[in-house]
Amino acid sequence: MQQEIRPLVAVDIIEQLHRQFAILSGGRGKDGAPIITFPEFAGFSDIPDEDFLNVVTYLTSIPSLEAASIGFIIIIDRRRDKWSAVKASLTRIAGAFPGNLQLVFVLRPSRFIQRTIADIGIKLYRDDFKMKVPIIMLNSVSDLHGYIDKSQLTRELGGTLEYGHSQWIHHRTAIENFAMTVKTTAQMLQTFGTDLAETELPNDVQCTEELLSAHTDHHSKLKDELKLAVKQGATLLTCIREPVTRSANSKLSPDELENVATVERLLAQLDETEKAFDQFWTKHHLKLEQCLQLRHFEHDFREVKLTLDNLMEAQAGFSDVGDSVTRVEHLLREQKQLEEKGQVCKAQTLALHGEQLIQNNHYAVDSIRPKCVELRRICDDFTNETKKKYDILGKSLELHQQLDKVSDKWCEAGIYLLASQAVDKCQSQEGAETALVEIEKFLATAKEHQLSNPKEILQKLEDVQEMFDKRQVSLKKLAAKQTRPVQPVAPHPESSPKRASPKTTRPECVFFFHVCFAKHYNSPSFFSFSHIINELIETERVYVEELQSIIEGYASEMDNPNLVHLIPSTLQNKKEILFGNLPEIYEFHNRIFLKEIENCIENPELLARCFLKRKEDLQIYEKYCQNKPRSEALWRQCGDSIFFQECQRKLDHKLSLDAYLLKPVQRITKYQLLLKEMLKCSKNSEGTAELEEALATVLDIIKSVNDSMHQIAITGYEGDVSELGKLLMQGSFNVWTDHKKGHNKVKDLARFKPMQRHLFLYTKMLLFCKKREENTDGHEKTASYSFKNSLKMSTVGITENVKGDNKKFEIWYNGREEVYIIQASSVELKNTWISEIRKVLTGQLEACRDHHLILQKNHMLPINLKFRYWNIFRMLNGAVSKSL
Repeated sequence: MQQEIRPLVAVDIIEQLHRQFAILSGGRGKDGAPIITFPEFAGFSDIPDEDFLNVVTYLTSIPSLEAASIGFIIIIDRRRDKWSAVKASLTRIAGAFPGNLQLVFVLRPSRFIQRTIADIGIKLYRDDFKMKVPIIMLNSVSDLHGYIDKSQLTRELGGTLEYGHSQWIHHRTAIENFAMTVKTTAQMLQTFGTDLAETELPNDVQCTEELLSAHTDHHSKLKDELKLAVKQGATLLTCIREPVTRSANSKLSPDELENVATVERLLAQLDETEKAFDQFWTKHHLKLEQCLQLRHFEHDFREVKLTLDNLMEAQAGFSDVGDSVTRVEHLLREQKQLEEKGQVCKAQTLALHGEQLIQNNHYAVDSIRPKCVELRRICDDFTNETKKKYDILGKSLELHQQLDKVSDKWCEAGIYLLASQAVDKCQSQEGAETALVEIEKFLATAKEHQLSNPKEILQKLEDVQEMFDKRQVSLKKLAAKQTRPVQPVAPHPESSPKRASPKTTRPECVFFFHVCFAKHYNSPSFFSFSHIINELIETERVYVEELQSIIEGYASEMDNPNLVHLIPSTLQNKKEILFGNLPEIYEFHNRIFLKEIENCIENPELLARCFLKRKEDLQIYEKYCQNKPRSEALWRQCGDSIFFQECQRKLDHKLSLDAYLLKPVQRITKYQLLLKEMLKCSKNSEGTAELEEALATVLDIIKSVNDSMHQIAITGYEGDVSELGKLLMQGSFNVWTDHKKGHNKVKDLARFKPMQRHLFLYTKMLLFCKKREENTDGHEKTASYSFKNSLKMSTVGITENVKGDNKKFEIWYNGREEVYIIQASSVELKNTWISEIRKVLTGQLEACRDHHLILQKNHMLPINLKFRYWNIFRMLNGAVSKSL
């Protein structure tokens, strides 16, 4: 690649400039031509050609293009020197001066002999100098003043122009440093702006807050850099203008005025860059803030909706209307508590907040508006159901109160009637018949009070009725047969039998909040090593208990003959699909892993060894995750069946089965988080290396699980992917193809238009697939990979570097008959893939070598094996290092 050609700057030739054999004093000719002076310099002829050319080139690059186009005036001061020095100076200038010349003035040697020689020499050698401009020989500075005004000449040449060489170098260095600062700052702002434009908005509150904070901090740092750059430019401008500020009579030279214009131009450029960056940042910052508002709104929406949905279900099952005044009053209190938990006000406030976001031109209006409508609907439904429930209970309370009043009056009247009947009058037949008539008339009014069937009222009425029945029997006996006098007995109302009040159960509303497994720890010092181990053990025990409850409460119940009729047809004989190898995971944790980590309470240093020892056993999670999409699809078909509801009720689980089926996935991630926290607490201590190895083991399992989840989504491949060896890498790339036998137009088109391909690298094969995303039954999109092509790893070669793009590499086939140019998203990803491919090829080479040695001993090396051996050797030692 060609390097960028950078113009000379003062820092590059600072030592040559300090020698002062040529200066740009800032003076100008009458027509504005810049003046370059070559003052007397004893060692002028000893100056290296490169140094001379660099200095002269740098001096001619300083004036503006307009001034340089007029042509430069050169003054060569050799008054104290010899003709030979004049000749050498003219020869060097004529041969190396890079600019456009207008005039050359030579202050000839002042000594008589040298002056005479100079006069003769200039006449003899004028043509040898090959200058197309006049060379004017001057005897003194007075002669020079006839051509150039004194104000444009330095004091050494009899002029009045103030010139300090050290200060000039300082100004030039400062201006060029400031120009570089402006360029660097602009590049930083552009890079940051590009990063902001390419940033994807997060999907949760925490990540959005972190992204907003990170971008704001970066923006503040860049603003500080801008302020420093502006301050640097302002200080430089003040230094250049210092002579004018110090003395009103002073004037800046044309070069100094150009320096001022350069700095002002750079400051203006910096100001424009800052304004453009601020406008972009304002829009980006607003979008991030709106994104954070949206994530908060979505989080609150989910919480409120879940709460209201649960309360609506509880309210729907709240059908009791009460069987007494006390019971109805108790139900009304429960309904009031249920209404207070309903968070209707919070839901209405959230809907109002969503409408305010819409009015403020939020970018996600299409997402917010339906949620506001849903909140209003849920609030209205809950309010209406609550009002209906209050109306029903209110009417029930009123009815029971009226019944109580009526029944109390009737019972009191009946008891009073019985008590008022004199016993002595009833001893006669006539008296007994009269009392019977009174009782029968009173009992006839009982039908008027049987308005409903509440148990308590009926019981009270039945008690009074029983009292009248007994009195009637006695009176009828007296009225029918008077055999002997009856001992007068004062009548008293029969006490009603005590009744056990019906046991009522208060319906309870179950609320739950699903806590995310990925727990965030604020600092390593918050949890000690022992705390983390205790948490690991406690959560492991809970995990094992949950697995046991799933297997016993769901999986085993599918074989229960009493519940077979509840199992839907879509679930019949599909237990292994729904639960996968969950029993195997439970057996491993219950019988082995839990006991091993419990032994680490006394010996924490053994914890890392548990993970390393059980590395192969933990691979069971890969099989579970591979089955998870099938399990979820089956759950979506039959998750709302009565069978699962009955199992959940028996287990008293607050969450449905699908939430518990996520536990294994969450558990393997929990191990990763806890091991990371252990590493934070045990840095630079014994056992750190083992912990790092254990963490690497868990991360490798997670990667293997992730890769396998992609692998099972491959479609269209006719072979068996299990025969391709271990899946080493997978990822998406841009791919170009180049076929030697292909049509030229197709080949040219393929080079310009990349294909989007998802690559799967196995030990034996490289698969090229096309990623597709499809909606499944209204749920989130699922990715699938349609098989397109494959390359055997035993027949491929690689080219690590491709000219023009350090993110590209090549994989070729059959001596570059087919070439696949692959572009990764980053250089790091490219290097990772190249490293894995080299390992595969190197492994093949070593296998061939070993086989070669064995067969060579037995003099049985086949020709095809020799060819394969040297083919791999050639690809590794030749083609791998080749660069296009």
